[in-house]
Amino acid sequence: MPELPEVEVVRRGLEAHVLDRTIESVEVLHTRPVRRHLPGPEDFAARMTGRVFTAARRRGKYLWLPLDTGDALLGHLGMSGQLLVQRPDAPLERHLRIRFDLGDLDLRFVDQRMFGGLSFSEGGAELPSELRHIARDPLDPEFDDAEFVRRVRRSSSGIKRILLNQTIISGVGNIYADEALWQARLHGDRRGDRLRAVDVALVLAAARAVMTAALGEGGTSFDALYVNVNGESGYFDRSLQVYGREGAPCTRCGTPIRRISFMNRSSFFCPSCQPPPRARPWPRLSSATWAAPTPA
Repeated sequence: MPELPEVEVVRRGLEAHVLDRTIESVEVLHTRPVRRHLPGPEDFAARMTGRVFTAARRRGKYLWLPLDTGDALLGHLGMSGQLLVQRPDAPLERHLRIRFDLGDLDLRFVDQRMFGGLSFSEGGAELPSELRHIARDPLDPEFDDAEFVRRVRRSSSGIKRILLNQTIISGVGNIYADEALWQARLHGDRRGDRLRAVDVALVLAAARAVMTAALGEGGTSFDALYVNVNGESGYFDRSLQVYGREGAPCTRCGTPIRRISFMNRSSFFCPSCQPPPRARPWPRLSSATWAAPTPA
């Protein structure tokens, strides 16, 4: 699923191509991508027609395009969603779901698996109400580092689970969580309340570093499903240190990378650089606090 760098690449592409353009018509070719717009696809198309895109914004893995009316087009790419800017006479994509006619350009939502979608957010230009529960991301200038450290150290969850919690820190997904933890030399099962403040700050700095690097390379593409608005794939997958590298030598110490199951997905880590947390031994009981059961 696209994470912060991939979604930010798309946001920048939209900002460069579709702003200040009037939506002349909207064609909904499949209802599932607009399933969250409860009044239905016809109402979605009617509300969008005649509007003008005024900006392109992002929070975490969500995008929205503010409209001149103060409303917004809200989008999530899901696992295979693509927002493509095309010439109107370009061949239609096989999995084209929604087409916005912008005059001399099309904005096309293509989604093979249809886990993503678009919706009309009334009054959502500044921040759609649907996203108010989503935390700021680590590349946001207003992200509160100190509050993040405090929340992590109050949590008994493993640090990777915390990184994936979009109400605490947004934009980080499975790939960049594994990469950040490798950089910070921490196993994902290390509990937040057993980490030092300096450890949490190190993880946060690593997350920023790896996502900034990925953004510079157009994001991570393992197949043709993630692309920018021009249909081009990112190439940060060539720079990944642990994710998807099971059995390959750690580039830092040479130990084979391991893969384990985690939340219905996979985690990749170096067992030498990122040793699992040790289980705490049961407390030893004295004879004064323990007695053998009396035989029946």
